[in-house]
Amino acid sequence: MLTEIQEGKALNPVVKHITQEKINLYAEASGDFNPIHVDESFAAKTPFGGTIAHGMLNLAYVSEMMTLAFGRSWLSGGKLRARFKESARPGDTLTINGKIDCVEQKDGISYANCSFECRNQKGEMIVAGEAIVKVSSDKK
Repeated sequence: MLTEIQEGKALNPVVKHITQEKINLYAEASGDFNPIHVDESFAAKTPFGGTIAHGMLNLAYVSEMMTLAFGRSWLSGGKLRARFKESARPGDTLTINGKIDCVEQKDGISYANCSFECRNQKGEMIVAGEAIVKVSSDKK
């Protein structure tokens, strides 16, 4: 977890290697068996040319980064807004980076407004977005 919350502070990155096995396990956990994710022969005939990872799998990695940085505060009420730019595919290595853009006060509570991006090994943007997490409360 972060020991100090300050504007401009980088969050520790998370790096994940995408495999078809991880995609299949995510399909099992989520119940999303869309063939674009799990059927390699079907997916090969689509404009994607092969299977792609679930968008929510990518966001799970973003959430992992936020959990490492903010712990229970993130898990109990963090908010995420994301824009999907490209698809992640088996064989990709994703790096999720984030930083605290600003810390704001609202009704006696401090919130960290963060930005994040997820890029593949070629530097292509996969997902970008913002996250908000409560970091303190002055109310006793």
